[in-house]
Formats: sequence, C-alpha cells, structure tokens
Amino acid sequence: MLYSSDEIKEILPHRYPFLLIDRIIDLSKIDGQVVIKAQKCVSSNEGFFQGHFPLHQVMPGVLILEAMAQAGAFYVLSLDEYKGKIAYFAGADKVKFRRQVIPGDVLNIEVTLGEVRRGIGYGFAKAYVEESLACQAELTFVIK
Repeated sequence: MLYSSDEIKEILPHRYPFLLIDRIIDLSKIDGQVVIKAQKCVSSNEGFFQGHFPLHQVMPGVLILEAMAQAGAFYVLSLDEYKGKIAYFAGADKVKFRRQVIPGDVLNIEVTLGEVRRGIGYGFAKAYVEESLACQAELTFVIK
C-alpha cells in the first residue's frame, strides 16, 4: 500500500460518506502515461445500501464511477501545480457496467491518465472485483 485512507484525505477534499477510495496501492508510468491503482472495500454498512435495494444490496453505478474519478483525482491533486485545488467530475463517456458490486467485494480500480491542459484532463478507468471487470469508462475532469 502506497497511501492509506488518512493520507488520501490529505490530498482529496472528500470525506465520509463520500470518500470512496480506501487506499492507493500503486502509482506507475506505462508508455509515458500515469497509471493509478486504488481500492475500495465495499461494506454492508455503507449508507447508500439503506436505500439502494436494501433486500439485494448493490453498489450504485454512479458511485463506482465516482470512486474511479477519485482515484484519478488523487494523483492530479497531489502534483505541486494543483495542490489545494479541486478536481470536478466533468463527464463520463463509453460507460459500461459488466457486473454487480456487492458488500464484501473489494473494488480494484485502475485509472490511466491522459494529458491535463488548461485545467481539463482525461482518463480511462476500469474497476474490477477480483479478475472480473465491473465497470469501465472514459472520464473527463476540470481542475479549479
């Protein structure tokens, strides 16, 4: 583990119940692009499960997207030029949900960041449970 939830909170402005990543497990460069790997441990105690199919608990897809966006935002906001700023979710394209995420699952997130120009950035994100793809999307964000 590279960064714990306490260390993530030093970079991201999100707090419970909306901080949706628990740890950053890897930061690397592959073919010149930054790849961030993060995890979300999904618990039946999550507040959203009270209203989202309480008899058949499923993590809402929009929160899976948000978790992926937070993983990318962590890296960008850790850079000196963006410290103290906020990365706003600006869009999601080519979103595909492949499997349900339920309590007890560990959501493994991988975000490959593209360029950030004039405060606008892009990334490609995937979320897995074990080896099974749960969600993938192209993400857009704005830094202010």
